[in-house]
Order: sequence, then structure tokens, then C-alpha cells
Amino acid sequence: MNTTAQSTIRVLLVDDHPVLRSGLARIISMERGLQVVEAVSSGADAVVAWRRHKPDVGVIDLFMPVMDGVETILRIRRIDPQARLLMLSSSEHAVDATRAEQAGACGYLTKQADAEAIATAIRQAHAGGQRIRVGRLLGPAAPALSPREMEVLGLLKDGRSNEEIGELLGISDQTVKTHLRALREKLGAADRAGAVGKAFELGLLKPADRR
Repeated sequence: MNTTAQSTIRVLLVDDHPVLRSGLARIISMERGLQVVEAVSSGADAVVAWRRHKPDVGVIDLFMPVMDGVETILRIRRIDPQARLLMLSSSEHAVDATRAEQAGACGYLTKQADAEAIATAIRQAHAGGQRIRVGRLLGPAAPALSPREMEVLGLLKDGRSNEEIGELLGISDQTVKTHLRALREKLGAADRAGAVGKAFELGLLKPADRR
């Protein structure tokens, strides 16, 4: 392999808007050392493309039908835990950046970012950067919850008891209580119901999660 090939960062682009997708693919490929190996329109296609190409970095749209960017990132990271993924979004809300990072994204880019900023973020992601944020973000950021805390929060939302949470997650009652205490502290809530309500308010749980 020659030096040029070795220095090229291979990028998978995922966006359901055809004009934006083709334009962004062209812009990225024009940047020195970057190559778009495939540009796809859905989260399901992104998972297939990731298996096929094993790219260096993925740039994934947040708002897509059927499978959004958060779920796409979660699924890609199940097959490749080391995947370097950037979320691209029209949203400037800090809570969406937090959701992306909790799913495993190493950065969050708003679609208002220029070509140079996007290229720089891709290079930073490839180099191992974390919490890369490009663009203005509005509103309070949600606290960082661990994947296990998010699982406990989801079961709280479903009205599960401590015993049920422990059985479903295979953890002890004391561990459940530890996670609940951490959730209350991080969310600034006095009780279980308050923690769930605060999670909806901060965007950690979405309205579609309500049953």
C-alpha cells in the first residue's frame, strides 16, 4: 500500500436527504486525505455498509425515519465497538448532542458547520478525539449517564420495581439502589418519578417513549 492510500481517511456518510447527502459527499471528498467510500440514505443501510467497508469514520444524520441516528450508532457499535462516529444534525440543542454522545458518538456537528470544520472534525475523530462539537449549541446539557444508568432509567419509566429491575438486568438489589441514587443525584430529582420527569425534560427520554 502506498503512502497516499495509508493516509486517506475512509468515511461513511449517512443522510436521508438526497441533495444534502450528495452535496456533503462531494464536499468531504474534495478535502485532502478524505474519501467517502459510500453515502447511504438510512440507518439500516448504514449498518450494512459499515460491515462491507469497515470505514475509518462515520458521519450520521440524527433525524431519519424508521431508524434515527442514535439507534444507528448503537447498532454499528454493537458490531464494531471501536467505531468512530460523528452525529450530524440540524438541531442546535445541547440535549441532542448529549444523546448522541451517550449512544457512542465521539462528536456532534450541526449542519450549519462549514466544509473545513466538518473535515477537521473527521480528522479529529479518526485521531481518537472525544466530545468533538462543531456549531453553536443551545440550552442546558443533560448530565452524562452511563449505559447501565440509561437501562435503569428506561425500566423506571416503565414502572418497574427494584426487584424487577435487578432480575431483568441481572444485578443485585444493592446495585439497583446504587444506580437509582446516582440517577437522582445526576438529574437533581428527589424520587423515582422526579428522575423520570427530569429525564423527559432534558431529552434523555423522548415523548415517543411514553406509553
